[in-house]
Parts: sequence; structure tokens; C-alpha cells
Amino acid sequence: MAEKFNLPSAAPAGAKVYIISPANDATVTSPVTVVFGLSGMGIAPAGTQIEATGHHHLLIDDPTVDFALPLPTSEQVVHFGKGQTETTLKLKPGKHTLQLVLGDWKHQAFNPTLASDKITITVK
Repeated sequence: MAEKFNLPSAAPAGAKVYIISPANDATVTSPVTVVFGLSGMGIAPAGTQIEATGHHHLLIDDPTVDFALPLPTSEQVVHFGKGQTETTLKLKPGKHTLQLVLGDWKHQAFNPTLASDKITITVK
């Protein structure tokens, strides 16, 4: 029924998603390794419907996203549907924002939305 009506999966109380590294306001060189963090839930590949699990999506440079719909795939919304917990990004020099959003088995944000704090990095 959740899939038919595009209903978001419920987020467990106290669950949290966060970026372990790089730190907010860090100056880095490209390629940039981004390490994902999650507490209060588990990671499972996309399409795996297990309660209290999801997979990461990385929002780069503040894209407009409707969290009521499955998260789109683009250069600014990167899916980690195999259950990855880190990535390496090639970013152009300058300031960039990064934010994680945890998606359920159907690439939809949880309710309430589980998103990390947005961080800003500067690429030399």
C-alpha cells in the first residue's frame, strides 16, 4: 500500500544521519572522500524492504528536492543504492554544500525526513 500511494516509510524515533567527514568549513582537494554516518537504523540496498533500514543519498550544492516523492537521480542527487557508506567526489574548485538524506527501499525520504546538517566545504 505504501508503494501504491507513494507513502513515506516511518523513521524510527531517535534515528540520525550525519556526515563524518569532511568537517563543515573544511578546505579540501579534489577528489573528496565523503564518509556517511547513521545511528538508530541500518543500511540495506535499495529495493530491500526491511523495517528500520535505508540507503544514503547525497545532495550536492543544494538542489531543489520534493521529499514527498522518490528522490531523483542527477549530478546533484547521488544515490547509494548498494548500501555504500562513503564515496569519492570530483568537485570543481570553489565552495560546495553537501547533505545526506536517508531513503527507504523505494528511494523516498523517511517521515520525518532523515537528513544530515548541510555542510559547506571549499575545494582548492
